[in-house]
This record gives sequence, C-alpha cells and structure tokens, in this order.
Amino acid sequence: MKSKITLIKKRAALIVAGLMLCTSAQSGTVNPRNEDLRPTGKGHGEAQQPAADNSDEPIFLDDNELYDDDTNTNASARATAKATAFAPTGYGISYHGGPLITTVAHVYYIWYGNWTGNSGNTILTNLANKIGGSPRYNINTTYANSGNVKVINSVILSGSTTVAYPYGKTLTDANILSVVNTAITTKALPKDANGIYFVLTSKDVTATSGFGTQYCGWHSYATISGTNIKYAFVGDPTLIAPTSCEAQSISPNSNPGVDGMASVIVHELEETVTDPNFTGWYDSVGYENSDKCAWKFGVLSSAANGSRYNVTLGTLKYLIQQNWVNASGGYCAISY
Repeated sequence: MKSKITLIKKRAALIVAGLMLCTSAQSGTVNPRNEDLRPTGKGHGEAQQPAADNSDEPIFLDDNELYDDDTNTNASARATAKATAFAPTGYGISYHGGPLITTVAHVYYIWYGNWTGNSGNTILTNLANKIGGSPRYNINTTYANSGNVKVINSVILSGSTTVAYPYGKTLTDANILSVVNTAITTKALPKDANGIYFVLTSKDVTATSGFGTQYCGWHSYATISGTNIKYAFVGDPTLIAPTSCEAQSISPNSNPGVDGMASVIVHELEETVTDPNFTGWYDSVGYENSDKCAWKFGVLSSAANGSRYNVTLGTLKYLIQQNWVNASGGYCAISY
C-alpha cells in the first residue's frame, strides 16, 4: 500500500496516482507493447517480461491436475479444459488466471519491536477478529477464480508471536521475509498456505525500501519449507511517517499511528486474498482492488473525541479506506 506523500488531503493507506504514473521509470522498465502492467504488491505496476510461447508447456488447473501435450489423451483433456474454463467478469479490473484465497483467510501477526504498553495490540487484534463477516469485507465476495469459486466473507486471527529486534530497527525487504521464515521454521507460527503473515513493526522501526515515502505497507509471497506463503509488512508510522501514513492526527481509538495501520492491514489483506501471487485480479496499470480506492473513505461519522470513522467492528471504531466492488460496472465502496 502506498503512502499519501503526494496527496493534498491527509487520508489513509496507499501512495498516490501521480507517483504511480512514474512506476516504469522507478522500476527501470518500459511498456512498449501497451500491455497490462503487473502488480508489485507496493501499490504500483511494472512492465511484464515478454510472453513466451507456452504451447508446449503444461498447464495447472484448479483441481491440481497436470495436463501435458506429450500424449494425445492429455492433449485432449487440455483442449477441453481450455474450452470450458470459466472467465470471471471484471468491471474496471481483470482476472489474470491465477489462484485466489477462496477459503477462510487465516491472519497471523508477528509483532516486531517494542509493543509493550501500546494499545495497538487491542486495536489490531480486534480488527483481525471482527473484519471477517462484516459488510466491509463482503466486498471481496465479488471476486472469483477460474472455477467460479468466490472469495468468502470469513477471516480469523489464527495466531500471533512477538520478536524483539533480531534485525535492528532498520529493515530490508529480505529482513522482513526472514522474520516470517523464522516464525514458521521455529514453529512459533504454523505453516499455512491459506495464511497471511503480517510483520507489524513498532513505531521506532523503519524499512529501507520506502516506508513512508513509497508505501505504508505491502504484500508479497515466497516459498518457505516447500509451501507458498503469503506475507505483508505494515509499520507503525507514529515516529517515522506520521504525515504520510496516519489518516488523521486524532483517531477513533486515540492511537493515530495504529489506527492508520488498521486501514493498511485491511488494504493488504484484501489484495492478498484476491491477488496472492500477482496473477489474480488487477487492472491494466497494475492496481489491485484496494489500490483503486486508496485514500477514499466515503461517508464519515464523528467520534466523541472529534475524529472520523466509517466502520464499527465489535466495540471499536475505525477509519478504513474503501475497496473496489467488482459488480455493477465497478466502484469504490465501504460495504457490499
């Protein structure tokens, strides 16, 4: 999710369109064929490599059966599969054939740094426990895979662990992946192909690839112990990037940095579910569903402390960005 560093208004979870228009230069690539850009997980797209001739390559179907052209039987099955494949309808966003997380999404928190005495534990734990089943998360049910299996409105917080500062207070992307790898390989958290592992850094920790200048959070994937693992980074911007990643200086839960993180977490969660391997749902410039509604909040209500909110989960109020509804022509909304 991008930071709002170039936005006029101080709003909540990605970077801005102006910066995103420059992504070809940032990534050192060009897009001469005018083809779709591929997501990076950091709120911008990049040019894809030239497509190879895959006519002789095997294809993988949702039922995990492998069809190869080496035999007439399998070639026939492959042709039948192609002819009968379901093509989900996209409204302002397109499906690119890859997997989605269509079962219950399992959230795992890795609390990195010093979270002692911080109300963020309560605020973000409640978020993960209550976002599933909400009208807000129900927007994701408008997305389906090639088998016409839709994302379901269900999320559970499946585990959490705490680490101090094994890589100090300045993290590279590789450090962040190592934090996830260690949590899984030491069995602090289970290895879960349907999991999304969030590395949540305390307010004294930064990330070298652009926290607060290029993004407020991001998601990616890696193979860990033979399993495709989805993971994300979201940092507390209180000290590092308050003007870029906090939605408001007074927040519903009186913790502006963590309240800002809440919107970023939902943003990355929804993108991971609908585009876990960057082969799922995104538009022609590489925007995933939440990117298309970055820093848009819809109709707001006022909390007792004067802050604004638009979602209530359990007993807590949050200011969460809208998400892209893939129905009725496509639009940003806070519920569906």
